[in-house]
Amino acid sequence: MASKSSLKTPKGTRDWVGGDLLLRNHIFTVLERHGGVPLDTPVFELRSILSEKYGEDSKLIYDLADQGGEACSLRYDLTVPFARWLSMRTHIQHIKRYQIAKVYRRDQPAISRGRLREFYQCDFDIAGVYDPMIPDAEIICIIAEVFEAFEIGVAVKLNHRKILDGLFEIAGVPADKIRTTSSAVDKLDKAPWDEVRKEMLEKGLSEEVADRVGGYVQRKGSMREMLESLGSDPDLATSKALMEGIAEMKLLASYLEAMGVIDKVSFDLSLARGLDYYTGLIYEVVVADSASEPTQVGSIAAGGRYDHLVGMYGRRPLPCVGISFGVDRIFTILDARLQVYIMALGGKEFDGLLLERMRVARQLWAAGIRAEFAAKVKPKPLQQLNASRGVPVAVMLGQDEVEAGKVRVRYLHVGDKVAEQKDKGQLVAREQLVEEVRKLLASTAPSGHE
Repeated sequence: MASKSSLKTPKGTRDWVGGDLLLRNHIFTVLERHGGVPLDTPVFELRSILSEKYGEDSKLIYDLADQGGEACSLRYDLTVPFARWLSMRTHIQHIKRYQIAKVYRRDQPAISRGRLREFYQCDFDIAGVYDPMIPDAEIICIIAEVFEAFEIGVAVKLNHRKILDGLFEIAGVPADKIRTTSSAVDKLDKAPWDEVRKEMLEKGLSEEVADRVGGYVQRKGSMREMLESLGSDPDLATSKALMEGIAEMKLLASYLEAMGVIDKVSFDLSLARGLDYYTGLIYEVVVADSASEPTQVGSIAAGGRYDHLVGMYGRRPLPCVGISFGVDRIFTILDARLQVYIMALGGKEFDGLLLERMRVARQLWAAGIRAEFAAKVKPKPLQQLNASRGVPVAVMLGQDEVEAGKVRVRYLHVGDKVAEQKDKGQLVAREQLVEEVRKLLASTAPSGHE
């Protein structure tokens, strides 16, 4: 029997319970609205199915002991199992599918940033032959709708593998080093150019070629700006693949304009997506203003077009495009984003106003505002202050306020800074509480309440 001290989940894993799991329902609502049908696949696959699909990240696959003559591995993502499923069903020519399930990566975990060894992904994919960029635009629209539902402001970084590969070709990258160069470039969101350049040199590129690559991949901007910039560069016209990619991105931009989501995206030539199976548009979703978020979790969704993956398993190729939402990372953001803390303040004879705190909490919850209060009849002021650490807004109750039918609302934290203690907040009537709280949450700095 395990000792009490050894009772814990394995490193890089976590338990999910209750409200944690309700997150998926919000995503499913959007995916079903777009015609998605659910799919489930085994948690492990034949090792041969997963091999040579993930580039340098293949080292993160969990291999299992041979059982019954079959070499298997835990699934690394939900995309390759979906491609395997499609290849076994040649009668399927068009499908929109979604799946939420656990995947496994033998990585170094960082739970506070949402990096785990066992974690949930939620995938939505469109498979089939369609006119160019129409399914791709719908995927971008789905991304916008999902994060609007969560009230998480996001930016969608886009690039195109044809454009990226064309730029590498023009810069002089040998064909056999395209993928390793892509892998190095993909680290530019986490490492400075000098480190990425050093990795390129270590992988066999000359200094001249690496610098030419750097001149291209450090460019980013809006879709309109980047398409105009790339289209006006005469050096790029020598690459047929690159010009095809630009034409597709122009088409995509027109569709995103029509869907009203073009302002959600940016065109970032450093985005490479290291997985080997991507063939066209690629994208990654990040919190729009990470400085205002309570956690740094990296990308919270990613995906792209993979037109040849299904064909690798023997059937006629079936074009696909999809998105993977990092459920654990999204939850990490939402869980850390408590918006309001309800405090009771008073002297020694104070009864704690538990019932009033409950009523205020219910009022805020009913309005869709995340709020908490101390689960004690008579909480101490210091306990409440410690529990409210990092929460932007406080609702404070005292006996005088309660008798007058009012509450006091004030900033606790603005960004990562503690608000001025001399700010006593705004005294508002209970019926105006929700409106006032929403005003404060929408603000980025205190407005100097008397």
